[in-house]
Amino acid sequence: MPAADKRFSALPPGMIPLGLSRLVASTYVGVSPSTWDSMVDVGQMPKPKRIGRRRLWDRREVEEAFARLDAVGRDSGTPPGAQLDDDWDDVAT
Repeated sequence: MPAADKRFSALPPGMIPLGLSRLVASTYVGVSPSTWDSMVDVGQMPKPKRIGRRRLWDRREVEEAFARLDAVGRDSGTPPGAQLDDDWDDVAT
């Protein structure tokens, strides 16, 4: 069993760790690690905390940043039901 699995199995069932690795944080938000990196770079997601040589994201900060993201059709200036821009429309001409 990998070390990370042993650490998680020490938690009560259903409890999410406070410090999330890059892979776990990106999975928690529902994006790939490379998309996660881009979101961190542009400030959509928080910077990690350093603990020794490890970089960990605070789960609470991740949740707060996710809650601040624009929802499609809400708080983004896009009315509900509006068609979103599709870059493929520009290619298929």
